[in-house]
Amino acid sequence: MTQRENPFGQVLVALVTPFNADGEVAWNDVERHIDDLIVNGADGIVVTGTTGETSTLTDAEKVKLVEVGKKVAAGRAKIIMGGPSNETAHAIELVKKSEKAGADAIMIVTPYYNKPTQAGVLTHFRMVADASDLPVIIYDIPGRSGIPVKYETFLRLAKHPNILAVKDAKGDFSEVSRVINQTDLMYFSGDDANVLPHLAIGAVGLIGVTANVAPAPYRVMVDAVNRGDLHTATEQHKKLEPLVRAVMTHVPGTVAAKYVLHGLGQISSPRVRLPLVGPEEWEAAMIEDEISLVGDIPGVDFSNFRPDRNAAAGGALPKIAGTTR
Repeated sequence: MTQRENPFGQVLVALVTPFNADGEVAWNDVERHIDDLIVNGADGIVVTGTTGETSTLTDAEKVKLVEVGKKVAAGRAKIIMGGPSNETAHAIELVKKSEKAGADAIMIVTPYYNKPTQAGVLTHFRMVADASDLPVIIYDIPGRSGIPVKYETFLRLAKHPNILAVKDAKGDFSEVSRVINQTDLMYFSGDDANVLPHLAIGAVGLIGVTANVAPAPYRVMVDAVNRGDLHTATEQHKKLEPLVRAVMTHVPGTVAAKYVLHGLGQISSPRVRLPLVGPEEWEAAMIEDEISLVGDIPGVDFSNFRPDRNAAAGGALPKIAGTTR
């Protein structure tokens, strides 16, 4: 297969959307967080994805997140609009608005809840990809969408001129290898625990939740893989393991990432929007136990970790309801 130019970056962060205690978007926190991530090695920011609580964001908030991200990045990183909807018509509308707002790329998730056939999945991806000239990442996450994107569908999607990449959260490494071997689709790891294994079989990068807390070690890992230094990459994998466990295993990644970021003083509130809620006492205790095992990793000082279980409790009802069906 021919080697395509990568228009997305390699260390991509699935951005949390910081809220204030009332559940409204904390725009100053958004700007500061995006800047911190880029300074510490991220070269791509995925806004309005699952981790960004896309299902409870309004369309206006989604478009503004693209605009703000573009302004803060100022050419230092790509801004990728995630989602955008399980309804094809709505997804097309959001893609057009995001392109106008300055998005560098689009990440399209498999239609969730509807459970279409593979013919429906293929049609959805093609029509949304047709809605703009932006490069597209297909997001394969059967645990949330209820259905996988099958191998045969990837072969057909790979022929679309705008569909260039896949975010894999399916965990089928043999299929990843097969698609990489038979298409020129670029792969991004969508499973924080498996970033290094994905890179080892040919993935070009990651789209990570834990990278909200620690983008720098992922930058070191990816750069090491690029130069064939497995030892250094493995060292970063081992250092990240307890942090990945803290963020990804006890509560939804969004909830844990905000809890940890707030405890580090990097966002002003750990609030999430309902139906998500902050960790219960026993969940928070497990997250904190995992954090206590995190050693010296680049860009993060856990000696200043001060979690606030009260601030994280419950979930918010925003003033304006989200419009994602």
